[in-house]
Amino acid sequence: MMYAPYLARPTTVSTVMFKVLAALLPAIATSVWVFGAGVLVQLVLASVTALVTEALMLRARAVPVAPFLKDGSALLTAWLLALSMPPLGVWWLIVVATAFAIVFGKQLYGGLGNNPFNPAMVGFAMAIVAFPAQMAAWGIPHGPLSALDQLGWIFARELPAHLTLDAITSATPLDYLKTHIAPDMPAGDVMANPLFGRLGGAGREWVALAYLAGGLYLLQQKVIAWHTTVALLGALGLVALLMHLADPWYYSGAPFHLAAGATMLAAFFIVTDPVSAPVSARGRLIFGAGVGVLIYVIRVFGGYPDAAAFSVLLMNIATPLIDRYTRPPSFGAANRKRKEKSR
Repeated sequence: MMYAPYLARPTTVSTVMFKVLAALLPAIATSVWVFGAGVLVQLVLASVTALVTEALMLRARAVPVAPFLKDGSALLTAWLLALSMPPLGVWWLIVVATAFAIVFGKQLYGGLGNNPFNPAMVGFAMAIVAFPAQMAAWGIPHGPLSALDQLGWIFARELPAHLTLDAITSATPLDYLKTHIAPDMPAGDVMANPLFGRLGGAGREWVALAYLAGGLYLLQQKVIAWHTTVALLGALGLVALLMHLADPWYYSGAPFHLAAGATMLAAFFIVTDPVSAPVSARGRLIFGAGVGVLIYVIRVFGGYPDAAAFSVLLMNIATPLIDRYTRPPSFGAANRKRKEKSR
């Protein structure tokens, strides 16, 4: 035998990171099919910005640059952020958001393993708060722009003469639902709009399925644990179901909320971050359920239609408290406490 049965091959950070990057490839391909080449432009801009910013910060901290650039963590932050941003967003938006994510979400805390917040969500939250108009410019699925037209719009804000801004962009299904439900317009009638497709938005449901496929691969590879994912999807689905049963006029059902927006991205690729999430299985269940409930509450009652980033960051704040009450005692700690009490 090459390996004794009680020895395990070491799992490196780079191995984990590149498996997660590979799991994102189906979603990237599907997003390009739905939204066009602008998705690839955002990915390239984010990747270059993340690597350059990471290198500059490492050099400023007098830390070796090459080992940390090769571990794939900066690239993963860039990809997660780029896939959360509007595919037709102006070029400087993704650059600013990615640099902010690396600097303020990761490096200022000491780099990988020390960040209390998910860096990609830090960058997204900054962008949507600081630049709401630019973040609202989502492209129409299978829109009229060619790859060259999308490049012209992203870098120069130039459109072909026969097209207008309204012809290439539209509100997301979550935003449209939030702004069109009224006393004379129930959720069911609003969702009859072709924008909603069959489930979570025309074209977007395929992207959600691609995230699901990538997430199942990560579960099969034991790269992520199931606890946070199941807790998030279960809590979000349960709250959406109960609210829909209580008042179907104003509240859409669970399938829409599970397939819409960044739900699947958050469930499989964001809340499963081992650094900013609790360490125990019980803690991960609480963390995931908290994110799921917050996503629904902010989507329906808050000011942002898709609330995955804010929900994750709010629960990141609660992670130390969750760990305090759910982390199992270290070996021998329970015996020491019993001995101290018996004295």
